[in-house]
Amino acid sequence: MAVKRIGVLTSGGDAPGMNAAIRAVVRSGIYRGFEVYGIRKGYEGLLAGDMFEMNLRSVSDIISRGGTILQTTRSKEFSTDEGVKRAARMANVFKLDAIVVIGGDGSFRGARALSKEGVNVICIPATIDNDVSSTEYTIGFDTALNTVKDAIDRIKDTAYSHERCSVIEVMGREAGYIALNCAIADGAEACILPEKEFNIDTDIIKPIIGCRNRGKHHYVVIIAEGIGGTLDIAKQIKEITGITTTATILGHLQRGGSPTVRDRVAASLMAVKATELLEQGEMNKVIAVKHDQYVAYDIDEALNMVKYIDESMIETSKMLSL
Repeated sequence: MAVKRIGVLTSGGDAPGMNAAIRAVVRSGIYRGFEVYGIRKGYEGLLAGDMFEMNLRSVSDIISRGGTILQTTRSKEFSTDEGVKRAARMANVFKLDAIVVIGGDGSFRGARALSKEGVNVICIPATIDNDVSSTEYTIGFDTALNTVKDAIDRIKDTAYSHERCSVIEVMGREAGYIALNCAIADGAEACILPEKEFNIDTDIIKPIIGCRNRGKHHYVVIIAEGIGGTLDIAKQIKEITGITTTATILGHLQRGGSPTVRDRVAASLMAVKATELLEQGEMNKVIAVKHDQYVAYDIDEALNMVKYIDESMIETSKMLSL
């Protein structure tokens, strides 16, 4: 089929670089002769018909901005079969030949549900957690890493000055990619991931005591949010070791900020790939990074993939924390 009109939406948690992706979808889409409609507030906006035609100027000066100009929300109604059918009908009302969905796995499952109702979709992975199974990289991950790195660097300055242990919770409910990468980048004494069971005595207390016995005077423990109990872990460290211990939960600080060069470029190239597929008539695909190349998988294949955390990186983190 010849594509004439497409929609673009952002869904799920916001991620730095989403605006760069929106910009590239709009500009490359118009370059290919498409009409491009922005859909506000994700699937909720699709259900409400909250969309508008975008032009080249609609996306001026947004590439450096964090968040998403289209906004994002989670829709309870869309999670139902009836909601998906209503959303598909609204796409037909606006005569959308396809919708570009920018988000994570949950957003892609919503896109797949739409595709089953006859709405063509292309998915672009954007989440700071880097936990989309089909791709090695997601938009927003690098910016989040740098935000966390900067925060930990500052916390370490005061930890050194007062001989403290700093327990720092970073985002990652089910995936420890932020925690693990920042543990290596910041020389953490311990890193606790949702993918691995842990024992506080062997995985936290032992390395801290070992470092203290070798003359170290400040310590960093990084915990992915999916572990939970960060405040209690900090309390136990203090009780067992006698070391003054503070807990810091970085929270949504990690989502914000101007996207890094890597995220701006990745977002742009993924979006251009998306409109290229649409021009070629290839539908219901997920854009992915594989061996530094931009590829596309069938949406069913992509959602059935499994992603594992790199065991060698875990061992490297432990080795370098000595």
